[in-house]
Amino acid sequence: MSLLIRGGTVVNADETQRADVYCVDGKIAAVGENIEIPSGSEVIDAGGALVIPGGIDPHTHMELPFMGTVTSDDFFSGPSAGLAGGTTMIIDFVIPDPEVRPMEAWKVWRENAKKAPSDYSFHVAITNWNEQVEEDMGILTRDHGVNSFKHFMAYKGAIMLYDEKLLRSFARCQELGALCTVHAENGDLVWMLQREMLNQGITGPEGHVQSRPPEVEGEAANRAIRIAQVLNAPIYIVHVSCKDALEPIMRARRAGQRVYGECLVQHLVVDDSVHYLKDAQSARAHVMSPPFRSKEHHAALWEGIQAGFLQTTASDHCCFCADQKAMGAEDFTKIPNGTGAIEDRMSVFWDQGVETGKLTANEFVALTSSQAAQIFNIYPRKGAVRVGSDADIVVWDPDASRTISVQTHHQNIDYNIYEGMKVKGCAAKTISQGKVVWNGKDLMVNKGAGRFINRPTFPPVFGAVERSRSLKIPRSVDRS
Repeated sequence: MSLLIRGGTVVNADETQRADVYCVDGKIAAVGENIEIPSGSEVIDAGGALVIPGGIDPHTHMELPFMGTVTSDDFFSGPSAGLAGGTTMIIDFVIPDPEVRPMEAWKVWRENAKKAPSDYSFHVAITNWNEQVEEDMGILTRDHGVNSFKHFMAYKGAIMLYDEKLLRSFARCQELGALCTVHAENGDLVWMLQREMLNQGITGPEGHVQSRPPEVEGEAANRAIRIAQVLNAPIYIVHVSCKDALEPIMRARRAGQRVYGECLVQHLVVDDSVHYLKDAQSARAHVMSPPFRSKEHHAALWEGIQAGFLQTTASDHCCFCADQKAMGAEDFTKIPNGTGAIEDRMSVFWDQGVETGKLTANEFVALTSSQAAQIFNIYPRKGAVRVGSDADIVVWDPDASRTISVQTHHQNIDYNIYEGMKVKGCAAKTISQGKVVWNGKDLMVNKGAGRFINRPTFPPVFGAVERSRSLKIPRSVDRS
């Protein structure tokens, strides 16, 4: 099967050129002018639009059991919505119950993902520490294409890791050449502040944001970065929502430490007033962790993006419908945490970034695709419009506009956190594996068309293994 995209401007992270793009059997075969193609090839007229790499969302939660329920988007509906917005690959999370082996959870998530319409990969969360976990990490990196492990510093009494287990897992990641990813919130502080809110009679969604102030995130981010510094382990901080968490990333990167930062597009746009809405259902709909912040934090995050301290944008797509959110109607600590954002990630980021002059089109590509591919070691297979790369491509219309609404989105959720927002910049066509799967109006997706993408590990940082061994870190810890 062959496809020619004609008349567009190819925008990669590092260059822009007027060129046609020819795809054969799911790969990019040629990029240039006046490409000769065999008769019978499908031709798309890009009409002067931009031709960019398909978006990579490095942080999603499809079909996730969490807080007594399961996210409403599964591995078919969620990635399909992503395709409508220009995202052609996700990196989701395998999150084992602390008493379940990572390998057992891995099998469940891989089975669930067989219905995916587009390519995907997985981070694996470490929710406990023992010799079996240590062994499974080795199996996952060696045999199953995993090169990143997630660590929750929040959710006390559930999946939170205390420092002792955290540093053991960090050391193991470093030894294996894997990346440590971290949800940075001080779980003990959150738990204490939650109790304080409830004792004061604050049971609504406003208690959520008040129990998770920026300092809670900043302290945990700094602690995780310092632990990684001692072990010389590369680290990736997910969903940086405030300047308190950004500042330790900036300090560490200036000092030469291998630290990466991820920002959610909704944390650049939606402010903390949503947690105080009079309509309790709407207020609950916006409950996620970390919570939405005041506009001063928006400004700081944009500065961090522009200065290169934050390298990726994600959605943290974690959908719960209104009836699921209502589980916490009388107690905000029981509201399932998460929002839906995969479909609108790229349009909102273009509108708020490129259209406002904060970013160039090349920087947009870097932040929505290329740098995620590089950090998670799948570049240039993904994240580039280059000969030999996968034919995951978006024909991006920078002049098109639309109004975001639950009435028109494809996410399996009964509200939209961007409801009524008019954005400029849309996916006119989305191409996955060389096939048009979104034509600007309709999805043309097939269950199971997506492939699991292996992500090779990195060589351990020079001297890091020796450093971790010199610390004499025990290989296992008593689980009691």
